[in-house]
Amino acid sequence: MHLPRNRPPRVLGQTVDAVRRWPVESQQRSRRNAMIASTALAQRRAELDDVEEFLADLGRVRVPEVAAQAAHG
Repeated sequence: MHLPRNRPPRVLGQTVDAVRRWPVESQQRSRRNAMIASTALAQRRAELDDVEEFLADLGRVRVPEVAAQAAHG
C-alpha cells in the first residue's frame, strides 16, 4: 500500500488536530471552572454577609433588652 507523499495518514492528521486544539480547549475549561468557582464564592460571601447582618441586628435588639431587665430587676 502506497500513501501519497503530500498527505499524512488520516489518523496522524486527527492526532495533530487534537494536539493543536488542546491548548485552546484546556484554556476554555479552565476559564469555565474559574467562573463557576467565582460564582460559588460570591454566593457564599453574600450568605455570610446576610448571617453577619442578622447576628448584628439580633445583638442590637438584645443589648437594650438585657439592660432594661438588669435595671428593673
